Amino acid sequence: MIRKIVQIDAEKCNGCGECVPACAEGAIRIVNGKAVLSADNLCDGLGACLGECPQDAIHIIEREADEFNEEAVARHLDEPFPVAGKLADKTATAQPHASHGGCPGSRTMTLAPTPPVSAPDETASQPSQLGQWPVQLHLVPTSAPYFQNADLLIAADCVPFAYAGFHRDFLAGKALVIGCPKLDDNNFYEEKLTELFRVSTIKSITVLRMEVPCCGGIVMAARRALAASGKDIPFNEVTIGISGEVKR
Repeated sequence: MIRKIVQIDAEKCNGCGECVPACAEGAIRIVNGKAVLSADNLCDGLGACLGECPQDAIHIIEREADEFNEEAVARHLDEPFPVAGKLADKTATAQPHASHGGCPGSRTMTLAPTPPVSAPDETASQPSQLGQWPVQLHLVPTSAPYFQNADLLIAADCVPFAYAGFHRDFLAGKALVIGCPKLDDNNFYEEKLTELFRVSTIKSITVLRMEVPCCGGIVMAARRALAASGKDIPFNEVTIGISGEVKR
């Protein structure tokens, strides 16, 4: 049948993932760094994802396509979220959570954490590596002295809970700002980081994100802010899996 359906321009798409949580049917996913339509029958053609695309890569067209199927959408939303190239049921149990739509980052899962291994001489608690306060990007003053000549860590706020060695492996010796690209305004993040990069003497930038697509927003905000600041600062992106492993 001929009907309205989304079309994604792969040349314009930069894989930021902002369209993924905007699609309540879960019809859009990120594959090899590009947004793709999972199946024609999952797209209702209403275009809720259009306004979320900062690259103007998504449009509504009319073409031959399978009819929109609500039952197929329900089955699709119940599917486990892929983790590290396998289905989540290998390490986690995915539960339906229709109120959060199709965003993989909001699907309920029960993980099976690895029990901690204690060495004989291990102390009861490890010292914090946090060297400043506040840490929330909304609250930090861009002119704070701890940003001068600092290695900056920008972390999605789920990362410290998912990655057990956060303080030891990433935070030690760095200034920190945290935020949630799904719940907050990424335009604000971009503006705040642009100002921070301009007025400070940041030596390096490391962005820690979760593997879920919507978390790409904090990386995109940081990259755009760096470009807008006119600074040439070494930039590193690290992805943390929801099971706690470093992906890259």
